[in-house]
Amino acid sequence: MNRRCALGLIAWALTLPLFGQLPPLLDRELFFGDPEISGAQISPDGRYIAFLKPWNGTRNIWVKKTEEPFTAARLVTADTKRPIPGYFWSRDARYILYVQDQAGDENYNVFAVDPAAAPPAGAPAPTARNLTDAKGVRAFIYAVPRSDPDIIYVGLNDRDKAWHDLYKVRISTGERTLLRQNTDRITLWVFDNKDQLRLAVRSAPNGDTEILRVESDGFRKIYSCDVFETCQPLRFHKDNQQVYIETNRGENLNLTQLALLDPETGVVRPVESDPENRVDLSGALFSDLTDELLATFYYDDKLRRYWKDKSYEADYKRIEQKLPGKEISIVSRTRDERLWLIAAQGDTEPGETYLFDRKSKRLTFQYRIREKLPRQYLAQMRPVRYRSSDGLEVPAYLTLPKGVEPKGLPAVVLPHGGPWARDTWGYRGLAQFLANRGYAVLQPNFRGSTGYGKQFLNAGNRQWGEKMQDDLTWGVKYLVAQGIADPKRVGILGGSYGGYATLAGVAFTPDLYAAAVALVAPSNLITLLDSIPPYWEAVRVMFYKRMGDPTTAEGRAQLERQSPLNAASKIKTPLLLIHGANDPRVKQRESDQIVVALRDRGFPVEYLVAPDEGHGFARPVNNMAAFAAAEKFLAKHLGGRYQEGGTPEVMARLKEITVDPRTVVLAKALEPEAVTAPVPAADLTPGSYKYAATIQAGERSIQLEIAGAITADGPSWTIVETMSTPMGEAVDTTVLDKKTLTLLRRSVKQGPVAIEVAFADNRLKGAMNAGGQQKAIDAEVGGPLFAHGAGGPFAIAALPLAEGYRTAFRNFDLQLQKVKLMQLQVTGAEKVAVPAGEFDAWRVEISSADGGPEKATLWVARDSRKPVKMTAVMPQMGGAVLTMELR
Repeated sequence: MNRRCALGLIAWALTLPLFGQLPPLLDRELFFGDPEISGAQISPDGRYIAFLKPWNGTRNIWVKKTEEPFTAARLVTADTKRPIPGYFWSRDARYILYVQDQAGDENYNVFAVDPAAAPPAGAPAPTARNLTDAKGVRAFIYAVPRSDPDIIYVGLNDRDKAWHDLYKVRISTGERTLLRQNTDRITLWVFDNKDQLRLAVRSAPNGDTEILRVESDGFRKIYSCDVFETCQPLRFHKDNQQVYIETNRGENLNLTQLALLDPETGVVRPVESDPENRVDLSGALFSDLTDELLATFYYDDKLRRYWKDKSYEADYKRIEQKLPGKEISIVSRTRDERLWLIAAQGDTEPGETYLFDRKSKRLTFQYRIREKLPRQYLAQMRPVRYRSSDGLEVPAYLTLPKGVEPKGLPAVVLPHGGPWARDTWGYRGLAQFLANRGYAVLQPNFRGSTGYGKQFLNAGNRQWGEKMQDDLTWGVKYLVAQGIADPKRVGILGGSYGGYATLAGVAFTPDLYAAAVALVAPSNLITLLDSIPPYWEAVRVMFYKRMGDPTTAEGRAQLERQSPLNAASKIKTPLLLIHGANDPRVKQRESDQIVVALRDRGFPVEYLVAPDEGHGFARPVNNMAAFAAAEKFLAKHLGGRYQEGGTPEVMARLKEITVDPRTVVLAKALEPEAVTAPVPAADLTPGSYKYAATIQAGERSIQLEIAGAITADGPSWTIVETMSTPMGEAVDTTVLDKKTLTLLRRSVKQGPVAIEVAFADNRLKGAMNAGGQQKAIDAEVGGPLFAHGAGGPFAIAALPLAEGYRTAFRNFDLQLQKVKLMQLQVTGAEKVAVPAGEFDAWRVEISSADGGPEKATLWVARDSRKPVKMTAVMPQMGGAVLTMELR
């Protein structure tokens, strides 16, 4: 026998004491495949139960009569491309409503389907109607009124990508009525118990959260908290005057508590905080019949409940006695609150669903989630605590593989996403999957996690990759000190922030981990913050305060220091990256750029990209393929078990989404310092101009009129442009240097918003006033600004345009307050017809130099240098297209 074979046998023999006592290797399909039945909800009238179940391999909605077996259910939706994430019944039980996006882009539309309708001829299910039907728009459902069950109140960001206008939508017809245009940074609309709009929540420019009273002529602020505090309305009190809020406002208040706010006086009365003074309020249960507060909830190591209604409490305890050792939750109730659908779950029980009749006290079993998963082989999850580098106590959960002594095990740290979230006790498929493979699994609630008070949360401020990362490192030290983990066989796996923590772990503590799997992971905090979705504008200040401010030199240096990409040269841990190509939160570039950095230094890295997924995988075949790769990868480097192969569909999909790092190409970004203002070849021409303009957002069309005037004023040009819109006039005044056509001053006024800026010494200074709130603008822009503001197309038209001409220039985004580098190319000449006539024109393509969504096409008359037509994509309006034509 040769030496290599002998070593192999020894290694195999050493695994026998571990693997010989572990439970059988369970198929990954049992953990990550779609459950046979899940998500049941009883209809308000109690006649039907709806639920989720796969159809042709995709999770869809089914309905059965309450007394029928689940085998008698009929299909209600027939989506074959993407699983339906969730649904709810309309108040009158006539419709089922659900949301759906496209391939993970998170632009959710609201759909309605009549479960009693007959399917069209040849169709497997009734026709679902898209109630919000808008491309590139994310819908929010704010309220489902009791007074009119055919109505839902919905927020749509079809006008402004960053902010949602309030609409009333009639379910039966799809008729949509605009109620409130959101020009005040509103993030939530709150209706009272009689379905009257009473309150709004505003994100102030400084990051404060403001609770506003809605009045006929506007809003009145009645309560607020700063960016490091929490305050949010929950529901109106039964008197319909006061409103329940959760709040931790004030220096002396650490834990979030329940309170009552009087909208008329602003007086706040505390109701309850954690009786054990340990954790934040995590929820409250109310009656839709009486509007009474029924219970409060606090998530400590496990969930604690405090009942306020004796009859509810008695029924709940009766159920607990019949289902001992399980965590019980009410997931759905009938309108009269007589029938409850309840879920019973635990660390080794994914979930059982029962129907409880409060009148007869009868508890009837309905179904078990993941019926085929053998519960006897699952491992217990237990709460643990350990100290971090500075002595801070870190709460965590530990799942140890069943059947083996917890000594010298391979281990995996699972940092949660968010990071402003937390892990909780219960069945966790990934932790159980890894435990079944032989790993000890640690899930730390590191500083910055929610639920443990604002002091613990704020201890994570600006600590990405530093003290927050220490909390994970000391978790590994804890496992090793307890003798549980083999220090040479510890891995880390996480998604979103957990993915960042994974990259930070291998970049900043390169000797700690023996393997790492990062899902949808940010690698560069600067590019992450630059690309957050527009509809997160409300929390941009919070990101800057909690993470670091990229608009300041100090903040930028901190974020660069904390970016794993900038420490990629230190990585020596085997790494697998997994990403969704349509991720709107963490762009694919975040994974691409660290793959390229590792590849270019000759370090091996494995990479998967699913073209039909976003921030996390929804399609089971993609999940299965990803975890097939992940478990084999971990087994190779940590020594755990793994399931070889998979179904032909999964193995084919794994091959399709596996990316060869040699093929990854990053779009080259322009170096800011290399960009100077292009040199004009002609002067502007004094005079006036008019354009007819249209904004097309899906099927919605907005007509505009643009009128401008160019006048000479000594060494400068002044361009005044007025846009007439259905929302009023907007006036943009720009003053340009006469020789270079670069910006000197700019003024923008529209309604309550006024902006004044001036450029000098490579800095842009001024102020933005919005609704009485003033914010200073002071930005280092690195060079002159060109084609910025009113008259921008005329400045471009003055360039030496010719076939193949290229240049680049700086713009400045006043809303985001950051420099935008733009690139320009003349792509040819063509005839174009507009209301002013037919012109022989240069076609000029303008796009973002950093891969952003900004894109425009400008047609410039070759003889007169007049801009005669322009089309521009408007990212702030969800990809709507602006078209301007010379009149």
